[in-house]
Formats: sequence, C-alpha cells, structure tokens
Amino acid sequence: MARTVRNVTTIPATISRFTSAPINEQRKRRVAGYARVSTDSEEQFTSYEAQVDYYTNYIKSRDDWEFVKVYTDEGISGTNTKKREGFKNMIKDALDGKIDLIITKSVSRFARNTVDSLTTVRQLKEKGIEIYFEKENIWTLDSKGELLITIMSSLAQEESRSISENVTWGQRKRFADGKVCVPFKHFLGYDRGQDGNLVLNEKEAVIVRRIFSMFLQGMTPYGIASQLTADGILSPGKKEKWNATTVKRMLSNEKYKGDALLQKSYTVDFLTKKKKVNEGEIPQYYVENNHEAIIEPAVFEMVQRELERRQPGHNRHSGVHMFSGKIKCGECGSWYGSKVWHSNSKYRRMIWQCNHKFDNGKKCKTPHLNEDEIKEHFLVAVNKLITDKDQIIRNLESFKDILYNTKPLEIEQAEMQSEIEVVAGMMRQCINENAHIVLDQEKYQKRYNVLVQRFDYAKSKLATIMGQIKDKETRQATIETFIADLSKQDVLLMDFDPLVWYSLVDFIIVYGKDDLRFIFKDSTEI
Repeated sequence: MARTVRNVTTIPATISRFTSAPINEQRKRRVAGYARVSTDSEEQFTSYEAQVDYYTNYIKSRDDWEFVKVYTDEGISGTNTKKREGFKNMIKDALDGKIDLIITKSVSRFARNTVDSLTTVRQLKEKGIEIYFEKENIWTLDSKGELLITIMSSLAQEESRSISENVTWGQRKRFADGKVCVPFKHFLGYDRGQDGNLVLNEKEAVIVRRIFSMFLQGMTPYGIASQLTADGILSPGKKEKWNATTVKRMLSNEKYKGDALLQKSYTVDFLTKKKKVNEGEIPQYYVENNHEAIIEPAVFEMVQRELERRQPGHNRHSGVHMFSGKIKCGECGSWYGSKVWHSNSKYRRMIWQCNHKFDNGKKCKTPHLNEDEIKEHFLVAVNKLITDKDQIIRNLESFKDILYNTKPLEIEQAEMQSEIEVVAGMMRQCINENAHIVLDQEKYQKRYNVLVQRFDYAKSKLATIMGQIKDKETRQATIETFIADLSKQDVLLMDFDPLVWYSLVDFIIVYGKDDLRFIFKDSTEI
C-alpha cells in the first residue's frame, strides 16, 4: 500500500500577540518618555531639564514613532510609586490606550522597588504596552525582559538601601557633631543663616512670644489657635487656619529657648519612608546654646511645668484664664470658676466664685472675688514671701535633700527587679519541664499559679516604688525651681506679674473677703 505524503503549509501571523494590531499595518507607535530626579537641588534640576529635552527630541526624531509627551517627577524618591503623580498619570494613560511604548533612562529611574517595578511591567505587558530601559537595553516584551528586570530592579533596590544607609549615617554623624538641621519652610521664628544654622526672624519671633504669653495667661492651645486664625496670622506651614497640635508642638519645642534636641524621629523603612518618633531606639543629641533664644529659658521651663500640670489625671485647669484651677473654696473644698455678670450691659464684669456654691440647695458662704481683688491679695502675700525669702531658702536647702532622698527606694527598686527576673526564670523552667516531662497537671498548675502570684506581687510593688521615686523627684525639682525663682526676686513687686504668679503660687484657699491663704509651691502658707 502506497504511503500518503503529508503537506504542511505555514500560515504566517497577521496580528501582533502583544498589541492585537495587524502586523503589516504601518501605524506609528505612540511613544512617551519618563524622567525623574530624586532631589530638588539645582544640579539635579539641570539633569531633569536635560532628560526632558533629550526624550522629546529623541522620540520626535523617529519617523515610525508618534510623540505623546514626557511625564516627569521632580524631587521624588523612586523607592515607592505612591507619591509619584507623573508616574501614576503615565501608567493611567497607557492603560487607557493612549501610549504604546514608554522610554526611560534606566530601571533605577523607573523604580528602585522590585515589587513596584515588576507589578507595573506585568500590568502594562498584559495590555501590550512596552517599556524600553536605555541604559540596560531591555525591552519588556522581549522573552528575556522580565528576568533582566527582576535582576536589575533587585540591584536598584539594594543600591537605594545602600544610599539610604549612607545618608542616615551622614545625618547621625552631623547630629553627633552638634550640627542642627531644621525644616525652615515649616518653622516659625527663625530663618536659615549662611552657615545653615538658625537666625532670628524678629517679625515671626513676635508671634512666637505672643503664643507663649497667651498660654501663660491661661489660654489653651485650642484657644490660642482660634485666636491666631481669627487675627489672620499664617501658621508655620503658611496656612490660614491654625490647629491646637501645632501650638502645643511650638510650646514644647526646645529650639525656642536656644537649644536643640536632635534625632527626635527616624526612618523605619527606606522603601516606605515611614518615620517613627524616637522613644530611645537610637541615640539623641542635645545641643545647648546653639542659637539666639526667642523665649527666655526660665519662661520656657515655666511653660513646660504648666503643660505638665494641665495633663489629664492631675488637671484642675479649665484653660480659660491664669486663675483657673488656682483658687479653692475654704468651706467645701471645690475650685473657683469664672462667671460673667451683666454680660449684655455696660456693667459687664468677670468674677470668681465657688463652682458648687449653689449645689443641692446649700449655699457656700465663701465670697466671690474679682480679678483686682485677687491681684491685690497676691501682691501682699508674695511681697511678704520676698521679705522673708532668705530664711525660707535656708530652711528649704536644709531639709530638701533629706526629705526627697530616693536612695532607700532605689535599693528596694533593685531588689524588686531582681525578684521579677528570678521568678520569670522559674516560670520559664516550670513551663519547659511540663513540656518535656510527664507531670501531675494538678500539681503543675498549683506550682505555676504560686509563681504567677509571686510575679504579679513583685511587679505591683515595683510599680509602687517607681511611682514613689518619681513623686519625690518631681517634688524635689519643684522645690529647686521654687528656690531659683524666689532667689531672682530682689525687689518688692509693685504690679501683678503673671510670670511670678505661675512660678511661685500653687493655689489660694478662700475663707473670707479679706481672708485668702496663699499656698506657695514650697508649701509655705501666707
């Protein structure tokens, strides 16, 4: 039987498997360029402009290409695509069918993140859109393209990590040398000097002093923010509206007293650029007398104490006035609050009276007071204090070290810490034995529960001791500050001084119109 001869006829492809367009169609490829520089320095700007000009001329020089546009990102890192608006617009236009080919300088210019790079390439490849990386001569629709991109992207990512580490090392070296770096665009009160350090901006310094003054007069950060907004003063970020967080941050910024705390935050991940407040994970550096102060150090420290006093938990401050949380009813023990009388008439005035004066039908007999009366009584009391200051200071100096000695407590603290470590070790041993040896579970549980109780007791005792140490340290610091503030008062006061009020007075107890007892911060009663 004769064998039949088979004929095979090749049918050539007529449609591109990438673009779905007819192969022989003479349609021009729509081409876009992508340029990016990672900093906004002058040198990089020149590079940026050069890239734009190069791609514009390069694409237009090809007869088979149709120029779309050059997409750009200036001063943006390549480690993440989230904030690269030019890049995102380019990808959107490509997926919308407006681009066939994208040309860029290198894989590192496109993305220094392997995941981002591969994800984008594959996304475009599915739509038949090609990317050409000039430096590496990679065409993404080529069969070897993805492998090469994976390798090059990984190298680019590693390069980015290395650069990030070098930059971080450089920054920390500058910090260790005491070189201060400040984001001047968002910093009120100072300009960048020729040497890069802070130079006083007197016009803005007036605003800073006003903020500190308003706070010491009793206003809250929220109230201060509202007032500044109403007055049309621009925030540090040059915004019309202030917020309380900005004000509070300014009030606690040591740079306003001439010092600088460096490395308050650090970058956790070089890819995401995520930052974290430094809570002791890495070293910090404190530079004293780095630049001219806007706020006197003594005033700044006074503000810090007032911020601490107003914290939740030990808060007797309503935040509306310097007398808030400072006047106590001698009859019921409640705090005085402000009240407005005749608010809609020419007789309008503010008075202070017991907040519970009319509670439960029982009327406190303690009188109301106006501001002038409080100030007059304050001048009498504080001048008596100043007159007797030498004796008061000697008395305080003689007993403060004995009264606030923390050494016995510190010994107890060390003992409790040691106890916790020992018990924790015994608990781990107990668990390990139960895991590897067959034990009576009832006995094991009883033994383990005893250790847990012992551990909890030691932990609770340690917390109590640490609280006692903290309390003594705080009280000692208060006394030392009181001594320092009182020592400065060389002459009797003729007028009410808010700074002296805040620095010396703890609170007032009111018994009668002419019977006000001033309790100073050293517990002296006048």
